[in-house]
Amino acid sequence: MRWETLLFAHWPVDSALLSAQMPPALELDLFDGQAWLGIVPFRMSGVRLRGLPPIPGTSAFPELNVRTYVRHRERPGVWFFSLDAASPLAVVAARALYHLPYRHAEMACVENQANIDYSSRRTERHYPSADFSARYRPIGECFRSRPGSLEHWLTERYFLFSADNRGRLFSGRIAHDPWPLQPATAEIRTNTMTNGLGIQLSMPPALLHYAEAVEVAAWHVRCCRQFSH
Repeated sequence: MRWETLLFAHWPVDSALLSAQMPPALELDLFDGQAWLGIVPFRMSGVRLRGLPPIPGTSAFPELNVRTYVRHRERPGVWFFSLDAASPLAVVAARALYHLPYRHAEMACVENQANIDYSSRRTERHYPSADFSARYRPIGECFRSRPGSLEHWLTERYFLFSADNRGRLFSGRIAHDPWPLQPATAEIRTNTMTNGLGIQLSMPPALLHYAEAVEVAAWHVRCCRQFSH
């Protein structure tokens, strides 16, 4: 698959608010003692199973995730509180195959000259409502984050964690080149993506980065009990 026109919007958040909503087997990862929460709007394209052509209706769509950063047995990764997507088929498949909290939403991702106009409104009524609307764009030169920096810690993560309805923890590996990051600016008009978590993001993001695109491969998740130390 290909991830395109990404905005990484990050806020420092009280670690107790995040830890209370994660599986006990996961440890919240901190940078210099601080927990971070990210909201990442982007567009997916070319989504397919390896060796097969794309399936119509599941190969290209906007996606928006709410995430934090965790560790399991010293393996750093990402924990998703929610992933909203505009493809109903992709939502059903990701829930079943990856045990990820995907939600269907009405979404738009439009390039308007130098800007990306992005909007999302969750449509599944049995989940908390969640809306997001923003205009964003890059404002600086592309760079590779330096190991040890906050930018590297937030973005260069190659494992995701999820849990099924029996409470079992899973992990899956992803692979892509290092992120081609750029400084970004964003006008966030609406953001209720974390209201269902009891977290109000009333302040602007502390950090904003843009990435034009990366080619990504993802592997099926495995129960964490199957991983060796």
